[in-house]
Amino acid sequence: MASKATTLEVPGPDGTVRQVRVSSPDRVMCPAGEAPGALEVTKLDLAEYLVAVGERFLTANADRPVTLQRFPTGITGEEFYSKNPPKGAPEYLRTTTCTYPSGRSHEQVVLDEVASVVWAAQMSTLTVHPWPVRTTDHSGELLNDCPDQVRLDLDPMPGRGFGDVVTIARAARELLEEVGLTAYVKTSGNRGLHVFAPIAPEREFLDVRHGVIALARELERRLPELVTTRWWKEERGDKCFVDFNQHCRDRTLAGAWSPRALPGAPVSLPVAWAALDAVVPGAVSVHTVAEHLAEPDPWADMLEHRGDFSPVMAMWEADLERGLGEEPFPPDHPKMPGEPPRVQPSRARKA
Repeated sequence: MASKATTLEVPGPDGTVRQVRVSSPDRVMCPAGEAPGALEVTKLDLAEYLVAVGERFLTANADRPVTLQRFPTGITGEEFYSKNPPKGAPEYLRTTTCTYPSGRSHEQVVLDEVASVVWAAQMSTLTVHPWPVRTTDHSGELLNDCPDQVRLDLDPMPGRGFGDVVTIARAARELLEEVGLTAYVKTSGNRGLHVFAPIAPEREFLDVRHGVIALARELERRLPELVTTRWWKEERGDKCFVDFNQHCRDRTLAGAWSPRALPGAPVSLPVAWAALDAVVPGAVSVHTVAEHLAEPDPWADMLEHRGDFSPVMAMWEADLERGLGEEPFPPDHPKMPGEPPRVQPSRARKA
């Protein structure tokens, strides 16, 4: 028999309190992990976690269109990605119009208060995937549809360890600082790290993608044994691929403080650079995050440090002068001018 619904009181705007209903609170969303003492995570655990981290979650993700990764029966069952606001959404839930590579556009959810984040948990959302663009106000209009973040997704390949990813992340920070950008880091919630750098929202997605290609190439030059920019997996070996295509329109990463769809519900945790060497990947979960909430939020001032992306674009222009041009786009992306053939090198050699 399904457990009865419960209601959480959640801080609302201007000192108000919202009530958010959580149905099937005892439903297991994530089974326990393998660590000693690990606990399963129920739907109510998830909702209460999001109340606890709500303000920090909003600092990192508020006012951004998001995709919700939903698991109606928990991670052992089916999942789907939800973009459109579902029927029956609360009146305080905000939306904004997003345009996709195909040219189509439709509404996506925006999470801009703690109640809406907890509502997402009620909808069996485990991981929230925010866009790198922000809305201006509660009108629902996008600021200018230009990214305000560089996002580097660093995952170790088989045969490589987390220490290699830390080395790459520190090199990325050094490079970003050289071009005048401030770098922030978080765990992916799994085996890797995400390095972010806030930028002024003045360049369209394609420009930012080109700039990140240039950054990735420079990282490859500095760490040739660890980093690759090869799009095709067969060419990467055991090197970490810096995925420049994460900067295509409609590509996202798991949001900061968002649980991941893994046993134990590990969290994508913002980390101070000074604490990076002590990080154990996947160790901080919905049940163990409390000690980190007693520390200052490493991402609290991110919006205050939006940097000029022009020096990065100058790197792209320098690459063009060297004869280094466009890289392949994802297979579901419209064909773009100057793009090399989307054919695996091994297949091309056989043709």
